[in-house]
Amino acid sequence: MIRSTQILAGAFILTAAFGAPAFSQGAPQTLSLMKVDPASLATGYRTSKVVGSTVLNEANEKVGTIDDLIVTPNDKVPFAVLSVGGFLGVGNKYVVVPFSALEVRDKKMVLPGATKESLKSLPEFSYVH
Repeated sequence: MIRSTQILAGAFILTAAFGAPAFSQGAPQTLSLMKVDPASLATGYRTSKVVGSTVLNEANEKVGTIDDLIVTPNDKVPFAVLSVGGFLGVGNKYVVVPFSALEVRDKKMVLPGATKESLKSLPEFSYVH
């Protein structure tokens, strides 16, 4: 009698576990993927190589250095934080420009039309920690 009760209880547990729908898993999720061409990515630049790069204007004058790249939650495009002015990190100012404003020419980062003075006149950016 005990043996048949154990078998009946085991069958009930298995039926409850496997026979009922799994409501605890939540609503099904979907993920939209897009195809990316690896060959086109190979022509790009890694952020680890971009950060720290000298930024020149079209006259080949140094106007700043890329301190960081930032992507905001709302804008899915990167912004470049430039360090301008100063000497050896003293007296420098951080400003932000859209990364799309920068051009890569002969493996150099160029910000057309920029001067140290024009960049210093931009609003100062400060990191929020």
